[in-house]
Amino acid sequence: MTSINYVWSELGGDPARLAHVSTVVREGALSARLPVRELARACVGVCALAGAELGARRAGLARVPGVRVDDGAVATAFTSERHLLVDGRAPVPFAPLSRFWRTADGWVRTHANYPHHRERLLRALGVPGDPAAVESALAGRSARDVEDAVYAAGGLAVALRTPEEWAAHPQAAEVAARPLVERGRLDGTRARTFPQLVGAPLLPAAGLHVLDLTRVLAGPVATRTLALLGADVLRVDAPRLPELADQHIDTGFGKRSALLDLASDRRRFEELLAGADVVVTGYRPGALDRFGLSPEALAERRPGLVVAQVSAWGAYGPWGDRRGFDSLVQVATGIAAVEGSDGRPGALPAQALDHGSGYLLAAGVLRALTEQSYDGGARVVRVALARSAALLMGGARSEGEVGEAGPRAEGWLGETDSAVGRLRYALPPVVFEGGPGDWARPPGRWGSDAVEWA
Repeated sequence: MTSINYVWSELGGDPARLAHVSTVVREGALSARLPVRELARACVGVCALAGAELGARRAGLARVPGVRVDDGAVATAFTSERHLLVDGRAPVPFAPLSRFWRTADGWVRTHANYPHHRERLLRALGVPGDPAAVESALAGRSARDVEDAVYAAGGLAVALRTPEEWAAHPQAAEVAARPLVERGRLDGTRARTFPQLVGAPLLPAAGLHVLDLTRVLAGPVATRTLALLGADVLRVDAPRLPELADQHIDTGFGKRSALLDLASDRRRFEELLAGADVVVTGYRPGALDRFGLSPEALAERRPGLVVAQVSAWGAYGPWGDRRGFDSLVQVATGIAAVEGSDGRPGALPAQALDHGSGYLLAAGVLRALTEQSYDGGARVVRVALARSAALLMGGARSEGEVGEAGPRAEGWLGETDSAVGRLRYALPPVVFEGGPGDWARPPGRWGSDAVEWA
């Protein structure tokens, strides 16, 4: 289930293209009970193949360039936030209140990296911000009660479930009924004509404008990848919702960053949309619809657009309107139970649902662009972390102890100066013959660019 063959077929790819993919196996990479290495390899592999395919189409090549998937590069990229250094300083990936907690009947995991989520969590529990007070409050309540109460307050907490308990949940049934990558057509616009690519490196997305309306990790990984492949990616955030600085740096390579209030400055947004080829969103399903940003509304105003969306739980079912993060999806879907030991829940060796879904989404965009060059039509592409979790859970498991040492990351790290300081960072794992080896520009400061296309 986690093979590149299956994932490529879910993207509608020609199976003959798979002959162009080679793999460098590194034992111990992303070691876990679940097949994380295989999932990561497949997601990066299909993304690179989709990029090579589009590049060959645009450059008029007789054959698709060869793709090379190196487990070491993939493992380093899937843990990019851990390898980032800013002037020698390592980021702190999780805030003190983002962790597992014992409850009266099990475990719950909370997510409070953002100040507004922390405030809602504390309000729901009726305690101050001291971890000891949170621990005491949770110890006397059931995990499901905490999950419901925190959700009702707009916060984030998920009860630990076994794979069997998740399988019995109505959201799991909804997720299982969907394809890994949902793809659809929104209009009947004629086939897209791309300017022919010349010279090196081969940049499949060169000249394309990508409007990046994403946050956190999965969506920004997708747009970071499109930037690597030559797209002009403009990330737009609301001024009142600052992104975590280190997170923005890690996922900001190749992009520009601007601030825009959709509620008060629709004119400038519509100007951006009029020049966009791709719009990528990563907010809770339906959250942007009131601004006219549903796929159908966007395609009506910008015929021929590709709209890509990523969510935690999917845009359907009883949890379709819920917020979520990789760590919480692991807990709900049984992953944390499988990876746990000695009565405690565990976690994957990387935020693999986020990273994997990000590369899947980028692959879906690239395939949609290739299909448009033949058949036209505005397109919609959707992925969900919970659906990526289902793919992972369906793979073969390793028995016994895990934790074999993987390859050292040094060979897949780069360094550069930037507006935010001297950076050490994970190099891109998306590699094909003649393609780019690194991003064209380092990340800048959050919101420091003009609200316009380059």
